[in-house]
Amino acid sequence: MPRFHCPAVLQGGQPLTLPAGTARHVQVLRLQPGQVITLFNGEGGEWEATITRMGRSDVDVVLGTHHAVEREAGRAVHLALGMPANDRMDWLVEKAAELGVASVQPLHTAHSVLRLAGERATKKQAHWQSVAVAACEQCGGNRVPHVHAVGDFAAWLKALPSTEAGTPSLRCLLSLAAGTQPLTQALAQAPAGAAVWFLSGPEGGLSPAEDALARAAGFVPVTLGPRVLRAETAALAALTLALGG
Repeated sequence: MPRFHCPAVLQGGQPLTLPAGTARHVQVLRLQPGQVITLFNGEGGEWEATITRMGRSDVDVVLGTHHAVEREAGRAVHLALGMPANDRMDWLVEKAAELGVASVQPLHTAHSVLRLAGERATKKQAHWQSVAVAACEQCGGNRVPHVHAVGDFAAWLKALPSTEAGTPSLRCLLSLAAGTQPLTQALAQAPAGAAVWFLSGPEGGLSPAEDALARAAGFVPVTLGPRVLRAETAALAALTLALGG
C-alpha cells in the first residue's frame, strides 16, 4: 500500500483534502478514487485513507483505521556533523532517516568544504528535510527526523544544554585518536533509554581546537575500529550500532 507523509491533523472517519505536497505525490502515482493509501503525520502510528476525489491539483480522502504501529528505535539518536561535500550529504540524510535517526544537525567546521549561507542554506535545509520525508515513506518510519538549519560549530556547542541537566544522554565524538574507547563499550555503559548524540567531522576531520571544544562540552571520544572510514561511512556505522542496540 502506498505510504505518504501528511503534515496535517488526522482523525478517523473524517474527510480531508490532502496538503499540496502529499496530493502531488498521489497524483504522480496516478491513483484513483476508491484506492486505499497509508498516511502518517509524525505524531505516532499511521492511518488508512480511501481516495474519494482526484482533482487537477488536489486530492480528497476519507480517513479510516488508525494503526498504532511504531518502527522506531528504543532510544533517540541524534547526529551532528561537519557537512560532507557534493551529493554525499543527501545520501547520508537518506540513509540516516532509514536507520531511524531522530535528528540531523549540519555544521560548518574548520575543514568543511561545503559552505552555505542565506537563501542557499535555507533551500538546502528544505531539500534535506524532503529527503528525510521520502526515506520515511519508503522504509515505514512514522517519525520523520528533523533536519536542523546549518549551524556554526562553536555556536552549536555553546547552545547545547548542560550534561548535568535534563534527561540522561551520551555524547560521542567519533575519533581516530590513540587510546579512544570502542563505541560498543560506550553504548553498553550508557543508562537505559538514554539519548545518544554523535558528533562527526567532515572529510578532513575536526580541527584540534574543535576537538578540544567538543570534549569540554561532554563529548567522549569513541572509535569504530582500526580502519579509516569516510566521513559519511563513519556516521552511518555509528548510527547502525546505536540504533540496533
